[in-house]
Order: sequence, then structure tokens, then C-alpha cells
Amino acid sequence: MARKASTIIIDAKLCKGCHICIHVCPQNVLKVSEHVDNRGFFLPEVVDLDACKLCRLCELECPDFAISVHAEE
Repeated sequence: MARKASTIIIDAKLCKGCHICIHVCPQNVLKVSEHVDNRGFFLPEVVDLDACKLCRLCELECPDFAISVHAEE
């Protein structure tokens, strides 16, 4: 049975909105939010958690360690 992601957490305090996570995701799980945060950044948001295959490329490529992917138990 394939493992699935239970949550993807984007730490808004650490994320600077570079969108590397969006560009490296082969499953298009993330997209640019339409909302600006209090620092003026368009942060990424999860749009299709079910599509996540736990490759964790978003987590690995984030230069600010702002994203974490958690697997279902």
C-alpha cells in the first residue's frame, strides 16, 4: 500500500515566498496563494494533498526549512 501525506505544513514565519517548493513538486500539490501575508509575500498553499506522493522535494529544496511533509501513520 502506498503511503500518503497527512499534512504539509508551511511555516509562514520562515517562508519568504520564493516558490521553489511549487516549481519542484512533480504532482502540483502546491500553488501560489492569492492572499498576501503581513510581510507582503504570496506564500505557497496546499491545493491537492491527496496528490502528494511523499517525495519530499518541496521539503528538501526549501532554502529556509519552512515546509514539512508528514506521512499518515
